[in-house]
Amino acid sequence: MSIANEAVVALIKAGISDAQVEVTGDGYKYQAEVVSSEFAALNKVKRHQKVYATVNEVIVSGELHALTLVTLTPEEKAAV
Repeated sequence: MSIANEAVVALIKAGISDAQVEVTGDGYKYQAEVVSSEFAALNKVKRHQKVYATVNEVIVSGELHALTLVTLTPEEKAAV
């Protein structure tokens, strides 16, 4: 049982209103780049906790097994 990339994007966007999200994955391991102004005052750990909170239900259910994150503010993304 796995979850579609689009469903992961929808969950993250539902929990982080201004998020720009790109998800890739193979049904087992997923990678997500999440860009949000909400990350501006947060360190890396807090940013990741915020994203994981949006997908916690599907992690607990086993639909989402592994998620690697890159979390950036819009300014950080522009500098990359």
